[in-house]
Amino acid sequence: MSIHERAATAQALMAEGRGLLAMDESLPTCDQRFEALGIAQTPEKRRDYRELLLSTPGLGRYISGVILFDETFRQARADGGSMLELATRNGIIPGIKVDTGAKPMALHPGERVTEGLDGLRERLAFYYSKGARFAKWRCAIAISAQAPSRGCLTANAMGLARYAALCQEAGLVPIVEPEVLMDGDHDLRRCFWVTERALHAVFEALYAQRVDLASIILKPNMVLPGKACPEQDGVQAVADATVQCLLGAVPASVPGVAFLSGGQPFELATQRLKAMNQAYQDKLPWRLTFSYSRALQEPVLALWHGDNGNKAQAQQALLERAAANSAASLG
Repeated sequence: MSIHERAATAQALMAEGRGLLAMDESLPTCDQRFEALGIAQTPEKRRDYRELLLSTPGLGRYISGVILFDETFRQARADGGSMLELATRNGIIPGIKVDTGAKPMALHPGERVTEGLDGLRERLAFYYSKGARFAKWRCAIAISAQAPSRGCLTANAMGLARYAALCQEAGLVPIVEPEVLMDGDHDLRRCFWVTERALHAVFEALYAQRVDLASIILKPNMVLPGKACPEQDGVQAVADATVQCLLGAVPASVPGVAFLSGGQPFELATQRLKAMNQAYQDKLPWRLTFSYSRALQEPVLALWHGDNGNKAQAQQALLERAAANSAASLG
């Protein structure tokens, strides 16, 4: 894929009124959510659920791309067909999560670094040959009295940048996801400072690795107080802080910002995205949209409950959440 084709894919992923569906939960995470609802934790149940998501009629009106887990990428549907075919039939670009998870960082107690660079060039070539056109790599940055350290920010930024360069070499658009976690009692100002530092580190590393910024998608956290913070700022305060942070750290050449939901209540994630676009949409160099997992899937999974007899009802819930976030991305 040429540089122009990659840029066109990035623009297609950031198409007006559309966002991304993240359904790339690892097997332990997916099984944990199933277990909480009494759903059997089997490959067949995971297949049924993910097939339900991808086959939702009309989903492509609101979803431009879908991030898949390796199991789903390789898995056949119940009728023997390809999972990827369901996405492309719906007008949705297939993508793939390629990191292998966050691991404890040596000599940095309580901090983690994302791994998965070993063999990544070969894995990316395989995914591209099978139809993927973008990829995702997430790093998780914790906030505490001591964290994040400079070493943690530098190591994770370099991992993201090396991944992004390999993606572009393979013809894939990289989604770059530096997530500052909501866990903790930190306030909005502390999250702003850490998020800004993390983004600066990431873009410095991307420049150093010669990554074409016009062919990436940034997937950051919103600037939020920690879950345990006694002061929970309102929707507009979060929207203002998030946009100001991005303006100070994200180059104008980046085509779009697709926020992760990060454990926010699904309605709040939508409201905060809407507030940003209502106040700032005409003043920003990049689009602001969504790349949500739980904030799209939570009501869907609860309705499905492991019973394919509930499929139509669950798909309607997914369509409603996707439509609501599409509207939020338009302000």
